[in-house]
Amino acid sequence: MRAHDDHRFAFLAVLVGSCSLAFGPWLVRLSGTGPVAAGFWRLALALPFLFVIAAMTRQAVHWPGRRLALLVAAAAFFFAADLALWHVGIHLTKLGNATLFGNVSSFAFAGWGLWLVRQWPSRTQGLAIGLAAVGAALLMGSSFELSPRNFAGDILCLLAGLLYTGYLIAVQKGRGSLKPLPLLFLSSLFGAAMLLPISFLAGEQIIPNDWTYVFLLALGSQVIGQGLLVYGIGHVPPLIVGLVLLTQPAISAFVGWVAYRETLRPIDFFGAVALGAALVLVRLPERGLRRMADQPS
Repeated sequence: MRAHDDHRFAFLAVLVGSCSLAFGPWLVRLSGTGPVAAGFWRLALALPFLFVIAAMTRQAVHWPGRRLALLVAAAAFFFAADLALWHVGIHLTKLGNATLFGNVSSFAFAGWGLWLVRQWPSRTQGLAIGLAAVGAALLMGSSFELSPRNFAGDILCLLAGLLYTGYLIAVQKGRGSLKPLPLLFLSSLFGAAMLLPISFLAGEQIIPNDWTYVFLLALGSQVIGQGLLVYGIGHVPPLIVGLVLLTQPAISAFVGWVAYRETLRPIDFFGAVALGAALVLVRLPERGLRRMADQPS
């Protein structure tokens, strides 16, 4: 019980981290660089902040053993590939499509968590998953559009979502041996090293005209968003993490309303309420959820 209490803020960390990550697509569009270059700067500019915070919190960054280094490298590969494909896809399809297909990782990671414990979801869990799916569909329904001109972008965003699932799984496994900040620092370092040559080969604009938005992308999405997510993912079951990540469509709808004067319809509010209800349901104490929370990483 004491160990559980020590991490009672882990769910809140995942929730706040997910909300911070939701502003990423907007900042990518404002970055003034190529899409892959935006991913590089997101990781590279976050490195000194992550290193300093790790030192201040006594989470010294050290080179892991061979087996753990391979796991960190795998996490970096999945994350770098996710950023590259998703950022390109954002420019080739509608923002609603990009958000919806990119969030396939939410359901994939939740499904992986259920497979991990070898059990079907309970009634409460099943209802939470259903409400989350309905809520996400309602929020994205007004902007989602299947058409030939969006096909390439849709496929890239779908692949990005699947790759992000691989990243989440690798991070969840790595958290059993590494503290969150060293894990995030090393995966960001490896990921940045992978994205920079890709950006050069693609002939993208590397240096932004205005550094404001890439700094905000690095701080908001990588330092705060991924920092809180990587911390929380070590203590929160994959099912709950997956559903929490679905808060991002709701935040995206709010960003569209504020930044681009996009209309929020009653159906959008119903979608947000459905997502909120799903999070409340999945947090209700039951033995199935407790077993998932206590399973070894």
